[in-house]
Amino acid sequence: MVLPALVVVLVLCLWSVTVVGQQLRCIDAARTGARALARGESSAMARAAAQQAAPDGAVVTLHSADGLAVVEVRYAAGLPAPGGPSVQIGSRAVAAVESEVEGGGP
Repeated sequence: MVLPALVVVLVLCLWSVTVVGQQLRCIDAARTGARALARGESSAMARAAAQQAAPDGAVVTLHSADGLAVVEVRYAAGLPAPGGPSVQIGSRAVAAVESEVEGGGP
């Protein structure tokens, strides 16, 4: 009776460590995309950079408004069992859009 309970607890512990790792990847992906968009990269390039850093299957949305670049990364982290529950995780990063400096000197 104790062994099945231990297996369940172990699976849940390992899953929670995996979810934390995926959350960190979502944070990095959102920051990467926001930096690229703020530097003036195209939306496609910024999305590709964020998608590459995000977990497989993550949804990346981005937009610019009022001088800010906003990137959101969302991911559904499911239990490794078929039909198991999932947890929605994600991150949002905002960066100020860099403007072109004219003149080139102080």
